Amino acid sequence: MRILIADDHELVRDAISAFLARESDIDVDCADTFDDAHSRIESDGPYDVVILDYQMPGMNALDGLKLALRSNGGNVALISGSADKSVAERALAEGAAGFLPKTMAAKSLVHAVRFMAAGEQYAPIKYMTQDEEESSHPLATLLTRREFRVLQALCRGLSNKEIARELHVQEVTVKVHVKTTLRKLNARNRTQAAMIARDTGLF
Repeated sequence: MRILIADDHELVRDAISAFLARESDIDVDCADTFDDAHSRIESDGPYDVVILDYQMPGMNALDGLKLALRSNGGNVALISGSADKSVAERALAEGAAGFLPKTMAAKSLVHAVRFMAAGEQYAPIKYMTQDEEESSHPLATLLTRREFRVLQALCRGLSNKEIARELHVQEVTVKVHVKTTLRKLNARNRTQAAMIARDTGLF
């Protein structure tokens, strides 16, 4: 089974690649931009599954997905650490093989890849029903949707610059959201905010 992972975050790309490469029947290629991924599909494809980071350079939202689907003949999935359910729903409607949150456990990721390679469409139920889950958690009711996304990113250890890029906002806007989120959680700093979120089972 041949898999192409395309993500501009080296640590994320390497981690996903390592998870999949542990499987004896999976060979993994990597790319760090959409243009690189598309070139690999054109020269070495089709792949059994292509996984594209929704926010990486060159994606242009779902335009990159559509182009990759045509070039690979299907079996192209999106992965993201910040895109909400509406993006996942649009991607699946466009024919994506699946939508993968970056918070997925390694075993779940491998299962999802095999599921998609078999021609099935994958999207985790927990992610697709997150709006209902968010509203039911006491901490979530304190936060705006943007603050909730920022807190998710803080739990992943992202910098303000990285968060700004993922949410498509200015870095100064992220700083404001971080400040208001810390205040609402009574957290002294980013690390404590992440610990509070995890300890209370928000994520």
